[in-house]
Amino acid sequence: MFSYDELTSPERALWDAFPEGRRVDLRPDTQEEQQVAEGGQWGPERTVRAAVLCALLLGANSGQPGAVAQLRLTGAQIAHPLWLEACWFDEAVNLLGASTQTLVFTGSRIPGIEADSARIEGNFSLRHSVVEGGAPTPFNRLSTALSLTDARISGALLLNGARLIAPDGWALSAGGLAMEGGIFCRNGFTAHGEVRLMGAQLPGTLVMQGARLEKPGPGGVALTLDNATASSLKLSQGFTANGTVRLRGTQVRDNVTFDGAVLNGPPAHDANTPALTAMHLQAVDLDLTLARPPSGTLDLRGTQVSYLHENEHTWPKRVELDGFVYGSIKTADADDERHEAVGNRESVARRLAWIRSSPGYNPQPYEQLATWYRRAGHDDDARRVLLAKQRHRRRTLPPAARAWGHLLDITVGYGYRPWLAGIWLLALALLGTLAFATASPTPVKQGEGAPFQPLVYTLDLLIPIGGFGQRTGWYWTSDSLQWLAYLLIALGWVLTTTVIAGLTRTLQKN
Repeated sequence: MFSYDELTSPERALWDAFPEGRRVDLRPDTQEEQQVAEGGQWGPERTVRAAVLCALLLGANSGQPGAVAQLRLTGAQIAHPLWLEACWFDEAVNLLGASTQTLVFTGSRIPGIEADSARIEGNFSLRHSVVEGGAPTPFNRLSTALSLTDARISGALLLNGARLIAPDGWALSAGGLAMEGGIFCRNGFTAHGEVRLMGAQLPGTLVMQGARLEKPGPGGVALTLDNATASSLKLSQGFTANGTVRLRGTQVRDNVTFDGAVLNGPPAHDANTPALTAMHLQAVDLDLTLARPPSGTLDLRGTQVSYLHENEHTWPKRVELDGFVYGSIKTADADDERHEAVGNRESVARRLAWIRSSPGYNPQPYEQLATWYRRAGHDDDARRVLLAKQRHRRRTLPPAARAWGHLLDITVGYGYRPWLAGIWLLALALLGTLAFATASPTPVKQGEGAPFQPLVYTLDLLIPIGGFGQRTGWYWTSDSLQWLAYLLIALGWVLTTTVIAGLTRTLQKN
């Protein structure tokens, strides 16, 4: 217990004001000196020991009759760590603009914490505490349980086992938060309301393994990390989000993992509501080996990663993939990994299915997948992907172009199956030989040229390069056979050109 004589001047002012609930403001009049960022340079005239605060909260200077005792302190530097365990707070904790050392509220119940623009030299711990959002204010129309907007924490933010409750607002509002350590939300951490970390600087890891985020209402956002920077994001091992997870423009130096996570999306949503929005996300690894398929859309437009990890639960019914760039795909299914080493049509078909689930036609996802297959040495699989691209594109064309596309597909597989052209050439050669053998043509010049041979004549029509002298030496008086000859000439040009293009593509390893 402190004696009054042991208190410094600012501590005495706080001691005297506490019984009547008066506020003590230690800020000077000069505006420049009010910057919290300079709190480490404040002198004894603005310093209050944490032990003094604890003594007052424990009843060292009881209230006076007719007054409500309150601890109201502005513009002070709290010397030494402050540790409060198993405490019940009747009113919200206001640390707006405070400069303090380690703060620990363990196993306590707090009706809201406001620590905007605070500077904490050490850890900030709310382990196993319950923090509930208060009523909206004129400055914030949404209730907020824990507010750390533009705060700076030199240590870690420890929320293991904590419950942040603000169903109609923000469970955690920490836009612009600057951390030097990590944020740990494990061991049963629960947030009822949006966890908002827009533009946060997280050089450590954001760990939400096993965390549960709830944002009621249609279109609700459970976690917002838009434009944040982080070392890694571990949203895994049972992480559950009943609301949209937003990682738009987030930059992560290492990995983003949803291994074993459940992305339910907002309640009462439809299939077009996003479960994960990661537009323009940048990371080394993106692990989407989920526990079950997302309930809503997966939006990866413009995302850039070096490694994509997937499994059978990764892809929902609707995926946005335009501009998604990856260097390699790792599949968690052992069978797929075994087949991929030698090429596997089933794995290609499965990946094409999640590309086709994108709305509309975008060529980039097909080109990206084909590029990866070529780099892996699976040229046949790359051609299958590019053929699927042409077939998807065909559905967007006018009727005449679609008809021409069907013809190219059937005859030569858009040039990606040149062997089809060879089959058609053989079939047409057989057809022409049989048809032309049923009648005798008329020679162009009587008594000149080689005798008529139906097979050689048919090959002369089909092969536009060179010639055997048969096509120019004979003509038909039968209109049907003459039109058949014209048709074989046209098909010969198309098929022969396609065979040459296909062989060239094969030799170039395209």
